[in-house]
Amino acid sequence: MKRPLRLRLVLRDLGAGAAFGAMAVSGQLPLWVLGVFLLSLVLALCDVRLVARHARLSAVLLLFAAVLLGLRLTSGAMNAVVAACAFAGLISAQRMLSTPDSASDGQTHLTGLLMVAGGAALSGDMTYALCLIAFGVLASLSLALGVVEAAVPDGEPVPVRSVLRPLSGGLTFAVAGAMAFFILFPRLNWAMVGPRSAPGFGAVSSAGFSDTVRLGGAGTIKSNPRVVLRATLTPDPGRDELDAYWVGRTYDTFDGQEWTNVVGAQRTERQITLRPASDTLLHQRIELLPAYGGRTLVALESPSRLGNAVALTPTGSRASTVQLHGGGEVRFTVTAPAYTYEAYSLPPDAKAEVPSSLRSEERDQLLALPEHLDPRVARLAASVLNGEKEPLAAARKLVSHLQRDYAYTLDQGGGSQEDPLADFLFVRKAGHCEHFATALTVLLRTQGISARLATGFFGGARMDGGYLVRAGDAHAWTHVFVPGRGFVTVDATPPSHRASQGSELLEKLLALYEAVEGRWRQSVVDYSFRDQFELANKLVRPPRRPAEGAATSSHLPPLRAWVTAAVAAFVVWRLGRLVARWPRRALRLEATRFLDRVEAQLARAHVPRREDESLEDLTTRLAREGHPLALALTPLTRRYLEARFGGRALREGEAEYLLSTLRRALDAEAARHAAKPAEQAGPTARAS
Repeated sequence: MKRPLRLRLVLRDLGAGAAFGAMAVSGQLPLWVLGVFLLSLVLALCDVRLVARHARLSAVLLLFAAVLLGLRLTSGAMNAVVAACAFAGLISAQRMLSTPDSASDGQTHLTGLLMVAGGAALSGDMTYALCLIAFGVLASLSLALGVVEAAVPDGEPVPVRSVLRPLSGGLTFAVAGAMAFFILFPRLNWAMVGPRSAPGFGAVSSAGFSDTVRLGGAGTIKSNPRVVLRATLTPDPGRDELDAYWVGRTYDTFDGQEWTNVVGAQRTERQITLRPASDTLLHQRIELLPAYGGRTLVALESPSRLGNAVALTPTGSRASTVQLHGGGEVRFTVTAPAYTYEAYSLPPDAKAEVPSSLRSEERDQLLALPEHLDPRVARLAASVLNGEKEPLAAARKLVSHLQRDYAYTLDQGGGSQEDPLADFLFVRKAGHCEHFATALTVLLRTQGISARLATGFFGGARMDGGYLVRAGDAHAWTHVFVPGRGFVTVDATPPSHRASQGSELLEKLLALYEAVEGRWRQSVVDYSFRDQFELANKLVRPPRRPAEGAATSSHLPPLRAWVTAAVAAFVVWRLGRLVARWPRRALRLEATRFLDRVEAQLARAHVPRREDESLEDLTTRLAREGHPLALALTPLTRRYLEARFGGRALREGEAEYLLSTLRRALDAEAARHAAKPAEQAGPTARAS
């Protein structure tokens, strides 16, 4: 027996590794399965075939793993798709470590195909696509080398170099054709045939919301370029950069160190309404990505309604209710790495119904100051405002002062300060957005002007018709209450420092990745029936009429339309042949003939029918009305539906029995109607 070609085995094992990676990128496989497969792959690449020496032990261990996965599945701790994928990975590991022969080769490639299929159900993002291509290339090369190796006589070397060049060219052509076919050929939307899980893999959660905002933090999040949300806006602003505030929550209580809120959870609903809607609303379709790391819904200021949320969990998508908390914060009730939801916000110039003044308890809360506030803060506000009491004008004066005399910095140096606000205003005179927003809010309160702190994001970069918001776009600003207008956004942070402060090069690279991934999800993962229809429409659309004076072109459809029609005709013909041989077709024809006979009897008896009323609807209506015919129609209708759709054929003579029962019921009903005039005429005759 000649020794198998080492390169072929390496390609085979690497292909299996790529197939396993197609599942692993979803992040849903158990860690111990990942460890077992990676160890097996390393041993196989080192040509250490342990299963060849311990075949029975490996079979026992595989059986034990199957029982363990089955127990986790039945207990509800694991999804069925995840369990099947994990077991396929274990089988592949066992086959890689077995004696190299044609049987183990075929089984390894087969489990690779199963793992790729499992990966499609678990993931589907761009990383999965790369693993899929790698598996196709490596497995194809391994199979091709196997064919060449089998044709070479014993003792002669396999001409690897001379074979790989034509194989690589043909494989490149095949992969390109497969990709084009996969993207262009109409297919079922992936979201309909598999559980949609959270996109992305390995993203670090970095932009979540907390119950407090502690002043004096380093503000390092401003340099984080990770994308935390994608949003599609209607109407579309059409701008490359979105100068907009995405609010998550507000805070009304400051103790000198941190901001909190006094109100807890209030209500849980499918959709939360925060403020009355206007005639025009800005609609947002938002997807929070795993890098977001929180359960707070964000929306463009000023949000009116938020809801219709879907949590993208590791086991698939599920609807989530939302819960209103203090500070106008709305949270998902389901914990998941990613979410999608809808939001409606008032446009900036909308005339919404707002109170002319605040309730006394709310006004007191928005004027509350820390117990040991430095007296210099109030004196600074009074000197800057110089008697100005109109809320918006006063806020703008303070903004001008802060932006002129204070610097923006993310470097705070040292530890936490005993009085971070006084340190910012009178010592360092430099800070980040939380310092500017806190200073403006407290300065306004010292002069009797109601204000609160708001947190969320600022900005948005254009990408594929929507907008991307990064972790570095996290921001804090101020809401000042203006009678008759409600809360108005006022931002003391210098405009150039409100958006992300990350590396421009890194942001461009991540933007490029997000663009490619977004195109992949749009063109492949979320490819829907509507997209298929639009593609078909483009294929058969007739050519445009030539301009006046131009050369006359043929009015015949283009070549691609003929090709499309030929392919469609072939598919229809093949489907027709299959349907003709389908055994259940005869059952449906028999049920249809039975229905025709029933309809004929009802028509001859002049049974009153509503327009377009089916037999099932007629039976339901008569039963609801207590009509005598319902007793005969109910079993007849049930047997028709069973024969037509349930595959339960009518027995010999059953149709005639049911029809005769219906005929007797119709005759009895006709006799009853004929007897009514006689009964009515009887008393009249006796009276005369």
